Amino acid sequence: MSSEREISGRMLEALVCPVTHAPLTYDRAAGELISKAAKLAYPIRDGVPIMLESEARQLD
Repeated sequence: MSSEREISGRMLEALVCPVTHAPLTYDRAAGELISKAAKLAYPIRDGVPIMLESEARQLD
């Protein structure tokens, strides 16, 4: 991973939202994984996705 916010395509394919089990999209600029179904943004810290609902940011 070239940056602490980068996530590989292979990892993105394997991850799903822990709340809805729906696919996630990667917001490279924000360094977050987005669950449109749950309206949550999961942070990526030091290259590791933090897949906890309590750590996610609510989307409008």
